[in-house]
Amino acid sequence: MQDHEKNLLLLVVIGASIGFAKLLVSDEKLTWRLTIGRTILGAATSTIAGAIILQIPDINPLALIAIASALGILGSTFIENWLKSQSMKWGGQ
Repeated sequence: MQDHEKNLLLLVVIGASIGFAKLLVSDEKLTWRLTIGRTILGAATSTIAGAIILQIPDINPLALIAIASALGILGSTFIENWLKSQSMKWGGQ
């Protein structure tokens, strides 16, 4: 497995773990659907950090993990809301 494949797998695992952990500490009733959904959303959100590699190819792996963790914690809801607000700004100009 090449380095970029290892990094991508690491980002997915970090995000999935964060999504699952956020679900475990919430007051929501655990269901399979909710568990799988939150885990997938966490994994997808943290892989956004992989785009950093395109801009900074020699980024320190620890920095990449930190960025992925931050994105995983912010969650897909925050990022979705932010993108919607940005698109309103761009569309309104």
